[in-house]
Amino acid sequence: MLRRQSFDTSVPTVLVRIDRNPFHHGTLGAARSLGRAGIPVHAVIESSTSPVARSRYLRSTRATPGTTTATELTALLHRYADEIEGESAPTPDGSSTPVLVLPLDDVSALALARRRAELSPRFLLPEQTEEQLLRVADKAALAETCASLGLPHPRTELPDGSDEAAAMAWSLGLPVVAKWSRPWLLPAGGGLRSTSIVRSLAEVRELYARSPEAGSRLLLQELLPAGRDLDWFFHGYVDADGGCTTGATGRKERSWPDGAGLTAVGRWTANPAVERTARELFAALGYRGVCDLDFRMNRSTGAYHLLDFNPRPGAQFRLFADADGLDVVRALHLDLTGRPVPPHSPAYGRRFVVENYAALSLLTSPRRRPADGAGAGSEGASRRAEYAWCAADDPAPAFAMGLAWLGHLLRRAVASARRFLGSLRTRPPLPPTAPQARSSSHQLTPR
Repeated sequence: MLRRQSFDTSVPTVLVRIDRNPFHHGTLGAARSLGRAGIPVHAVIESSTSPVARSRYLRSTRATPGTTTATELTALLHRYADEIEGESAPTPDGSSTPVLVLPLDDVSALALARRRAELSPRFLLPEQTEEQLLRVADKAALAETCASLGLPHPRTELPDGSDEAAAMAWSLGLPVVAKWSRPWLLPAGGGLRSTSIVRSLAEVRELYARSPEAGSRLLLQELLPAGRDLDWFFHGYVDADGGCTTGATGRKERSWPDGAGLTAVGRWTANPAVERTARELFAALGYRGVCDLDFRMNRSTGAYHLLDFNPRPGAQFRLFADADGLDVVRALHLDLTGRPVPPHSPAYGRRFVVENYAALSLLTSPRRRPADGAGAGSEGASRRAEYAWCAADDPAPAFAMGLAWLGHLLRRAVASARRFLGSLRTRPPLPPTAPQARSSSHQLTPR
């Protein structure tokens, strides 16, 4: 399985995710990928009771800090590294073993880049600055980056008031996509979504009014029509020398929410145009590290528009594990520990299925099917699939996720029922109606 890769298993990895999402399958994928290679894996996640924490490949977990400040995260990592070092065998020369840190959400990636100078050399991280990451992670900055580089990107407007927001939405053409520029600043439990589709000017005004609560600017984007085989993504690892030997394109077959959300079912499919755009962008930006880019093809022009650039592993990165198990996370560990990264071997046709979201997608659009021949290199391809949660060598997370998912759905159903009943109680009573004369057939007959 690992005949082409030689890992330094003395260097442990700490996965970091500040976003409190117990159903983040990308974290589980990273734990399994590195753990199966014999690398000690630890994690900073939302809770030790998370389904991910049940994985046999996670040696320990720590709860995310109470705040998302870089200072608190840095202090937590130093304490965690002290504990890990205390449990590890001493090195022959008595020096401390470095710890590789892998962020799995944008806020963690930005916080670690901000404190990279303080974390080095004890912690191994790609050569990234916060400013570099903000050029792509900030949605408004990404639009400016694409414009400056001449890359296709949906037409984007940044309003400075509710009236201007309504006018811009009308100019773009309703419905429009509304995004918060820095979604990692959204308050938990506030009901605001990072991305939404607004269908009326009243909705646009209401959303803009919540800008102070959101913590970042609202931007409005032209809605590119969804459709079968239009949504693509590129996952890659750019090494210290700027090379990207580990990278591939995939096609969304199902998503949740349908047509606009995360990948529920994806297929490894060659797309030279998307791959060329991604690699040219890395070179122009001087980007280093793992990344996940989302594209949508504009049917009217045939151009692939860059929708998102995530400066960390995408949740479905395990789709691109080749026959020898090499993926972007393993490439990162090899490179940062000074080991050669072997060439990536395509496995076109390989599929990745996220069981809980795929089930929801099937319920909402059961008849939709991808075009079998879509994308270059799909013919004669391997049809092997990997599942996000179910794994024969690590079954506990799938069972834990299933129970947590049922509880999640039940809570949402109860909340919906309460809202419905509440709306009935607050509904104004119907006006009284005039009494109607009885029909003669219902009158009593005198005896």
